[in-house]
Amino acid sequence: MKEVYINRISNFFPNEPVSNEEMESYLGMIGNAPSKSKSIVLRNNGIKRRFYSFDKSGKSTHTSAQMAALAIEKLFDEKVKKEDIDFLACGSSTPDSILPSHASLVHGELKLKPVEILAPGGSCCTGIQSILFAYLYIKMGMKKNAITSGSEKPSQLMLARNFQPESDNHLRLEQNPIIAFEKDFLRWMLSDGAGAALLQDKPNENGLSLRIDWIESRSYAGDVDTCMYYGSRKNSDGKLEGWAVLEPQEWLNDSVFSMKQDTKLLAENIVPLGGKFLKELVDKHELDIQSIKYFCPHLSSGFFKQKIYDELQKLGIEITYDKWFTNLEYVGNLGCASIFIMIEELFNTGKINKGDKILCMVPESARFSYAYMLLTAV
Repeated sequence: MKEVYINRISNFFPNEPVSNEEMESYLGMIGNAPSKSKSIVLRNNGIKRRFYSFDKSGKSTHTSAQMAALAIEKLFDEKVKKEDIDFLACGSSTPDSILPSHASLVHGELKLKPVEILAPGGSCCTGIQSILFAYLYIKMGMKKNAITSGSEKPSQLMLARNFQPESDNHLRLEQNPIIAFEKDFLRWMLSDGAGAALLQDKPNENGLSLRIDWIESRSYAGDVDTCMYYGSRKNSDGKLEGWAVLEPQEWLNDSVFSMKQDTKLLAENIVPLGGKFLKELVDKHELDIQSIKYFCPHLSSGFFKQKIYDELQKLGIEITYDKWFTNLEYVGNLGCASIFIMIEELFNTGKINKGDKILCMVPESARFSYAYMLLTAV
């Protein structure tokens, strides 16, 4: 089995950063009234700015595939060329189309030669799953140069115009036109952008590389109901009805193509299940938690930071705050791209030294999946 290394990593952010005060001038107001939950959500999530791939008129400036391609283009130079790539894996919670796949669209944007591609399905874990598949291919000797990416474009789903038919329908039924918290909640959480990484079977000749020691993932969908969903409607019994079995008018009346989150399920499960899985991995890999230099958790909100710390401490695997690294505050919640964006900042700004170990954590609330990755700087 070969060793596998992340040798280059990059990012792409669309347009200028958007402050908390500017958000509603971009997203718009549902029912022409300011959001009642905005200030509460922002106070809890700790995000100060984010990026949107559209202008103030709502016109798109970049697709998810384009952002991924623009991040990937930064990985190439005279030493690593497009024609050297033999595998492309691209994750996204918010692909531009159902078909073709997200990886197909990125492949087309890059105009790469014919190459094997993969697009994992899901949400926040799809970026690290892209790394996982590239890691396995290279480790088995099947590929030598793999490109992986994570890109997100959720913000355009959050534009007020997408919720207006539902708000108007509430008025017609003489109900409160305010959109349910499970839908409004995510409008103040999400950001657009992309990250990409080059994986190879040899480390860089000059400079640092990140050796991938292991990646493990697990789904708890057999134990817990759906928490975050998009393109479907959740009924009172917890079952989902997909968009294809609903009437087109219901798509509008119920904002079926908005992203929604069951915050009660989230609060009850996201931290305990993630802690339980990490404890199993620490035991399995005989990992000395004290050897970790950086802990990079994908946080949807700063609200969970103390809760994760407390849970790990309770399990006997405390990771002190001096080891935590997250850029959520100034890039926003970038979903599956977040893990790339965190590692990129560490890797390209001189924060890592040889021998440093980096533990990465990616929780996915859709139906509760988790992925962990251990890296060593060499």
